[in-house]
Amino acid sequence: MPIIVKFILFQLLILIPFSAGIIVKKYFADPAATSKKIIMVNLMVLEPPVILWTIWGLTISPELAFLPAAGLLMVLAGLFAGNILAPLLGLEGAGRKTFIISSSLANHGFTMGGFICYIFLKETGLGLSPIFISYFVPYTFLVIFSYARAGAGSRYRAGLRDFLASYQNMPLYAALAALALLLSGVRRPALDPPLEPLIMASVALYYWTLGLTVNMKEILPLRGEHAALAAVRFLVIPGLACLLLLVVPMGGDIKTVIRIQSFMPAAIYSVVTSVLFDLDPRRASSLFVVNTLLFILIVVPAMVLLRQAGVW
Repeated sequence: MPIIVKFILFQLLILIPFSAGIIVKKYFADPAATSKKIIMVNLMVLEPPVILWTIWGLTISPELAFLPAAGLLMVLAGLFAGNILAPLLGLEGAGRKTFIISSSLANHGFTMGGFICYIFLKETGLGLSPIFISYFVPYTFLVIFSYARAGAGSRYRAGLRDFLASYQNMPLYAALAALALLLSGVRRPALDPPLEPLIMASVALYYWTLGLTVNMKEILPLRGEHAALAAVRFLVIPGLACLLLLVVPMGGDIKTVIRIQSFMPAAIYSVVTSVLFDLDPRRASSLFVVNTLLFILIVVPAMVLLRQAGVW
């Protein structure tokens, strides 16, 4: 399937389920509870095999290590910036955590960062972007989920045994298993599993749950938070990436991938985390939707113009 067709299909898998979620949520007595059940299906059934297979197939070289290292640096910088801005915005409790998580997690995957890398670098960019995002699973499930869980209600203050047995960690265990196979030299079988249908189903379900939780009426009252998040995602993180690229020697294509990914908007997983841990799903959904729209309408055209002008 041509890459452009794939991208159009992925965008339809975002727009249609998201719109459907908004339309049908009035028929659910508890949309948040329904969202949590759907997310559980994703975490237990759809994501683990995709993560296991893709990480197992990576080829690691010393220079490529710059990619996930840069990705990790970006999300940590967003976490730090969110911590600074949240009290200035008067946020406390679940709202504070929701904003900080939205400031940290970015949409570096195929539906946004990976595709922009393809536009600028063709197949090379598409091949490098999965390596860049390999930081995501351990960071999300070890750092973000732990932060979201900390100080929550008694249902989340479980012991180590309960934490290790939680379905929320299944993608993490798949990633650890894949790394163990990769480092031990076990070759991935020469098979062609149906990864694309699994990815498409996962994307569609996540955006359907987003439609169930978003409240478009809350966008204007949160304008201060939207402006602050836009500053983090589109000014602070790209600025830090620019400094990194000035001081660390690396290949041109790797530099371009890092520069592109530094501009990515908030990730759908910021909403997923908020739903899973009973934070503030409506705020998370609003932040995600507005941040993504700002990226598509303003940032992407600016990136294309800079590329055409030879600045990148």
